[in-house]
Amino acid sequence: MHRFRTSVFLSAIAAIATACASPDAPLDESPTMTTYASQNRPDVAGTKAAVSADHPLAAQVGMAVLQNGGNATDAIIAMAGVLAVVRPHMNGVGGDAFGIFYDGASREVTALNASGRSGALATPSFFAEAGVDAVPQVGALSVSVPGAVAGWVDAHERFGTQPFAQLLEPAIQFARDGFAVSTRLALDFQDQGGDLNEAGRALYLPGGSPPPVGSLLKNPELARTLESIARRGKEGYYTGQVAQKLAAFIEAEGGHLRAGDFARHTSTWVEPLRGDYLDHTFIVMPPNTQGPAQLALFEMSKAFPIAELGHNSTEYLHTLIELKKLAFADRDRWIADPEHADVPIARLLDPDYLRTRAGLVDPTRAADHVEPGFGDDHLGTDDDMDDSGDTVYLTAVDQWGNAVSWIQSNFAGFGSGLLEPETGVLLHNRGALYTLEPGHPNEVAPGKRPYHTLSPMMALDAGGRFAFTLGTPGGDSQPQSLLQIVHNVLVFGMTPQEAIEAPRFRSMGGLAVSIEDRVSPDAFRGLEALGHRMTAITGWTATFGGAQMIIYNPATGVLTAAADPRREAYALAH
Repeated sequence: MHRFRTSVFLSAIAAIATACASPDAPLDESPTMTTYASQNRPDVAGTKAAVSADHPLAAQVGMAVLQNGGNATDAIIAMAGVLAVVRPHMNGVGGDAFGIFYDGASREVTALNASGRSGALATPSFFAEAGVDAVPQVGALSVSVPGAVAGWVDAHERFGTQPFAQLLEPAIQFARDGFAVSTRLALDFQDQGGDLNEAGRALYLPGGSPPPVGSLLKNPELARTLESIARRGKEGYYTGQVAQKLAAFIEAEGGHLRAGDFARHTSTWVEPLRGDYLDHTFIVMPPNTQGPAQLALFEMSKAFPIAELGHNSTEYLHTLIELKKLAFADRDRWIADPEHADVPIARLLDPDYLRTRAGLVDPTRAADHVEPGFGDDHLGTDDDMDDSGDTVYLTAVDQWGNAVSWIQSNFAGFGSGLLEPETGVLLHNRGALYTLEPGHPNEVAPGKRPYHTLSPMMALDAGGRFAFTLGTPGGDSQPQSLLQIVHNVLVFGMTPQEAIEAPRFRSMGGLAVSIEDRVSPDAFRGLEALGHRMTAITGWTATFGGAQMIIYNPATGVLTAAADPRREAYALAH
């Protein structure tokens, strides 16, 4: 096996680092139903391996791992480490992760829940004593144990082939020596840095402004934390000095985590959920994620002649928007940590039930509010859940046919806003998704995982073989975007890159809908006439996520990878 050396590829990375797209691009003045303004990105195809990640540096590192004999899991770990450095506001060692794994030899699929839990002190009374009547969106009370690092180690122990420390070398080097600040990164820092603490502002908004575009951003404290993880694995993060410093910092800030909560943390290997749609088996994460909502959308879509409605027609968009409301009403009522709540998955995904739910769509008007399909109470509605989602998605397929669909996140931009200065760790705010509503399945409790928007996906063909990976950042937009992209490929015959670049909608709750202005003006006006409160969004913005995809063609052996220009994503294949 070849030794993986960062010096082999770092010079090549430098050239691609300057190619990150700005968030806006010229738009077609008169979009049609089938031709849209494009970022002119090609589908990337190869026959041996492919990667797609939320930053070009990560994609380069992942491809280098594969070219040096590593497998898909090795590539994912290396890319995840790099993304933790170069997209620090979106994800990191202070966040959570989930992954779906396909074994090319056995065709077996498994999934890893690498999300963390609340602290032993996290009772409703703890929050009451803190003087809050709702879980804060930022600050120490929004922090649950970060699970991403344990996920990296556990994935490597089960599937990895290259030395774990070796895979983190690129991330360590970028943190220590710096990486170039892109236009997009500087804009994100400016837009999302309002809740950063003093240490966070000093690093990411020095003097009140982001680092200059083209300057090197360094985080030597994070480099040392990554070195500790590289040397000692989980012990290098969840016990010892790193955990002690993080726990002491959170306690001083008023949070419920202590060193023992870090030491007790474990990931969980889980059986993923499966659903059949369009001659494919779709694989998603089970609760505590919104994976069931994705399968519910697929199942309810069977009740409609999707192809006949026409791509991005008024009828098509209205149907999908209304289905989203139905799926999310059930999601918000029931999805929680199954170790602490009774989540009725069988009923939520029952085809007869979902057929009945789909029948509630009124083709003549938009629904202002949708109730859950069952339950004798009114706990949780689609307007109660936070709509944030600052996340990275990454995927890899190797020469042996192994595939990984992986997602990791801080939740909101810059997470909790808390950067612990001695470790360089920015802490996420996934704990903001607990509720203090008595009796709700997601009510905060000690040692409980919060509800999660993270939803990586994988699809198998009719023969049970790997077909494609797909995922996107975007919080509540994730199931909506993935449904649209799946239709673009499997119903409307688009290539992966075309499917990702095609204009999308995002139902924001209630009647509010954001939609890219490359959609037909007739469709836009038609949706308004049905009662939707429409907002047209210009440019290629992260409002609609940032999808990545790898498709395998068994007839030719070709892997085709695509990446979303709405963020900094890039795809590579060979």
